[in-house]
Amino acid sequence: MKNWGYARCSTNEDKQDINRQIRELKAAGADEVVFEYEHGDAKVKKNLHMLLDTATEGDTIITLEVSRLSRSTQQLCEIIDVIKDKKLRLVIMGSITIDCRNGEIDPMSAAFMKMAGVFSELELQMIRARVRSGVRNAQSKGVKVGRKPTTKDDIPAIFYKHYPAFAAKQMNVSELARICGLSRPTVYKYIRLVTESTRIHYPYGQE
Repeated sequence: MKNWGYARCSTNEDKQDINRQIRELKAAGADEVVFEYEHGDAKVKKNLHMLLDTATEGDTIITLEVSRLSRSTQQLCEIIDVIKDKKLRLVIMGSITIDCRNGEIDPMSAAFMKMAGVFSELELQMIRARVRSGVRNAQSKGVKVGRKPTTKDDIPAIFYKHYPAFAAKQMNVSELARICGLSRPTVYKYIRLVTESTRIHYPYGQE
């Protein structure tokens, strides 16, 4: 039997938060921590799904908050079903424990979990409503809203270091992203900026 930890943040800019979660999960007894950067209500959380597929009967999954698993009540109910079917134990630290290692689920614990999911989903909706209101207010005052467009000046030196090898077809997009420590979408964006400025076309889709 193995103790798994699961940590999640909305974006990869929250590295400090994800590291804090990992430390706390390991301190709580997690043998291995699976983490990812994904929005709470995203329909697909690849690493969470991988963890649920990998965990075997008798294993424990630990996370800090219900919202780390999902901010969607429907998704949370689906996760509870998997916990029951695979005879796992789910621990929300300092809050709720659902122990299905005997193949049964405590109705009260399941109810509390679903209620927590409802409040988590409601919180997300309220946050988004406040953000939309703030954006409209700022726009009414003539404030430009949104991220500053990425330019060539924003491209890190490590990308320029390895880009010639990509241009010479010595590596593909995935390899370039890995060696630069960047995401594939970011690498595609940088490639577009570089090729547009040099007016040279390279096949973006080589894998």
